[in-house]
Amino acid sequence: MPPIQAAVLKNLAKAAFKAQAIVLPIDWEQPTGEAGKQYVDAFKPYERFAPIDPSKLFIPATPNRLHVDTVSRISSDFEKYIDGICDAIALGWNQWRALAKFSSLQIMAVSAIGAPGCLKGPGLKNLILPTAPKKSSNETKFSKAIATHIGDAFKKWQDQVMVPGLPWYPAFAAFPGPMAPPMPNVPTPLASCPSAMMAEMTPPKLKDGMVKALNDKDAQHHAALFDSIGQAVATTFTTWLPTQMVMNVLGKGPIPTFVPPFVPVGPVVAGDNLPIPGHLAA
Repeated sequence: MPPIQAAVLKNLAKAAFKAQAIVLPIDWEQPTGEAGKQYVDAFKPYERFAPIDPSKLFIPATPNRLHVDTVSRISSDFEKYIDGICDAIALGWNQWRALAKFSSLQIMAVSAIGAPGCLKGPGLKNLILPTAPKKSSNETKFSKAIATHIGDAFKKWQDQVMVPGLPWYPAFAAFPGPMAPPMPNVPTPLASCPSAMMAEMTPPKLKDGMVKALNDKDAQHHAALFDSIGQAVATTFTTWLPTQMVMNVLGKGPIPTFVPPFVPVGPVVAGDNLPIPGHLAA
């Protein structure tokens, strides 16, 4: 599995934001009558019809230069913020992957069994927040809300991940010795390890959680921003699970039935694993 790609997160988030088709100024109404004439006369002819850039995150209410320039400026600010927060999310996620590990597995012959909570890793919030955008008070508030709730949702998913008797150790079915030494598992997609809290990583849950974490209904365009980040993270998470391989989980254990020369081989019984970080690093 290659590292989580910040560029993919950015493209997904920007596409989701643009799809909301937010018009600026909000609730714009063209003046009419004498006020409308004065409004038109206030601008030079070339200012009344400026070219509109369809790649911007927002849509100008009219082709008036004032509206087009406003959209360009605000879109640029949001694009830079999205780039920054997606860089921070990708970096934090990849740091988590390098440190994640499975622990307290029970190995019975070929099978590995892990109760919910067997996947351990550091809190994602503290991995995202240090590099998240904080150039202004608004950016700081947005970044804290995003890092806090993505971290909370990810932790809920992580704490319910289980290993449902996967055939990770074929050599342990009949091992020729009293003790099977540490051996790596058969590489398996992380999607094979289910979690009862998968719904926490869906777009609506992520958006709602970020809105609650921000707790500022007057913050401009925060719902649209959180919706776009939620969609990007959820889409990436969904595609990550089946491509992320669980590897190098070193299992070991005793073979109590090993009694040579009468019983020269036997299955591992009540084995366990070495909880060394790096099981999701590859």
